[in-house]
Amino acid sequence: MNVPVQLVWLKRDLRLRDHRPLAEAARRGPVIVLYVFEPSLWQSGHLDRTHYEFVAQSLRELGNALAALGGRLMIRCGEFPEVLADLFARQPFEAIFSHQETGDGVTHARDRRVLGWSRRQGMVWYQFPQHGVVRGLRDRAGWSSSWQRLMRQPVVETVAAVDTPPGLGWGEIPTPESLGIPTAIPGTLQLGGESQAHCHLASFLGERGKDYRRSLSSPMTAAEHGSRLSPYLAWGNLSIRQVHQAVCQRQKQLLEIKAQERVAVQPWLDSLRSFGSRLIWHCHFIQKLESEPELEFRNLCRVYDGLREDDFDQERFERWRLGETGYPMIDACMHYLQQHRWINFRMRAMLMSFAAYQLWLHWRLPALWLARNFLDFEAGIHYPQCQMQSGVTGINSIRIYSARKQLQDQDPTGSFVKAYLPQLAHVPLNHLAEPWRMSLDEQQRYGCLIGRDYPSPIVEERAAIELAKRRIYAVRRTPAACLAAQAVYLRHGSRQSRFRDPLPGSASSGPASSSAVSARAGVGHHDLRQPFLPGFDDE
Repeated sequence: MNVPVQLVWLKRDLRLRDHRPLAEAARRGPVIVLYVFEPSLWQSGHLDRTHYEFVAQSLRELGNALAALGGRLMIRCGEFPEVLADLFARQPFEAIFSHQETGDGVTHARDRRVLGWSRRQGMVWYQFPQHGVVRGLRDRAGWSSSWQRLMRQPVVETVAAVDTPPGLGWGEIPTPESLGIPTAIPGTLQLGGESQAHCHLASFLGERGKDYRRSLSSPMTAAEHGSRLSPYLAWGNLSIRQVHQAVCQRQKQLLEIKAQERVAVQPWLDSLRSFGSRLIWHCHFIQKLESEPELEFRNLCRVYDGLREDDFDQERFERWRLGETGYPMIDACMHYLQQHRWINFRMRAMLMSFAAYQLWLHWRLPALWLARNFLDFEAGIHYPQCQMQSGVTGINSIRIYSARKQLQDQDPTGSFVKAYLPQLAHVPLNHLAEPWRMSLDEQQRYGCLIGRDYPSPIVEERAAIELAKRRIYAVRRTPAACLAAQAVYLRHGSRQSRFRDPLPGSASSGPASSSAVSARAGVGHHDLRQPFLPGFDDE
């Protein structure tokens, strides 16, 4: 008697451990494990060669791991549902197993096509949650409890063996050129793969994470003491449940050490508490896009429609993305990001804030550009955060980052800026935040002529901030904005104040002290209880 074949469709879940779709399918019999390179997805504007390399590394490791279990990894290049139809004609399968995905508009439309195809075949498509995101959610009541229940469930055991049907033609990873992906990549990137993910998790919980809480704001220290797990979570080399349970286990271990040996472990406990809160905020933001997929394209709070769209200045955008604004902290961060395809959350927030307020750019094009430069791009975190930094959510505080003050606070010695802007190497620290204020004699003395060696400032920051404040508060203080904010909060707002965890060195309500402007406006107290927390990269 022939046992039906099952299909496991890999998306952003490139691992074997804690993989319920694979475990459920393998329990039924022979399995085809499939990953598809979709040209439409790779040409959507969100991904580039760095993402390709990370995925390719992950797939090579995954393929070897499957082979060790007796299975094979099938690679295809094409679009859905045509890939499925072609495979089904050659080897019928009984059902599709995958994780749910909260992706961009391309993946959302693709999933709808796959659902239609499977229904026409009379086939069941089993989709399992992996992020604590709830499909079909009407509001946030009880959401955090649901998240906690999923995180407490046992990690799914890795399958002991995989039985794969023979003779199907397994395919190879396509070249980036065949997918229309540019070949140029930076030289310093995190490596993909499940083993790399677990190495980073182990080193963070064992050594690097002790100073996490006090180190995550500065680009000088966050690269070492941040978890650096964000790309592994974004591409599914790790599940959020694995990380959550590992953090809980480490906290338990530290508490036992504290009780038995009276060792000072409080910095560790503070850091893990702070990091643990960011795991739930990771899913909180993804839930926003799951509940409202249109957020990739339009403002969360619609009263802000038209605020910036018609004033978009292409030259300002180009200078911002190239790191040529004339503001050293902005430009150094841009050069760092393009080299490493990662930067810490506060600097990401600063870059987006500068684009939105000082340059008055609508968030959509800056968000697309940042997506291509974030190795850890996660649409569900990215777009709500970009809107949050642009002040168009209706329910979050307006915080405008001063490029000058961020340099003073986060790079007090100037070593970060000088490393990534060598033309400023000899500029003294007292002029580094605003080098254009040097006299011509000083510019010549320090080898940095403004307008030749380093750009003149693109705008006058203080005047730009004042203008942005007037514009955005002219909308925010209207009755229509208050009513709209209420509706946004009821659909997307957090109900759990206990997850508030301000950034180090900030006031109790968030990092207001590090911003040029921090002002609240809206519909009352409860609607603004979402903190300003890492969510871009889940440090």
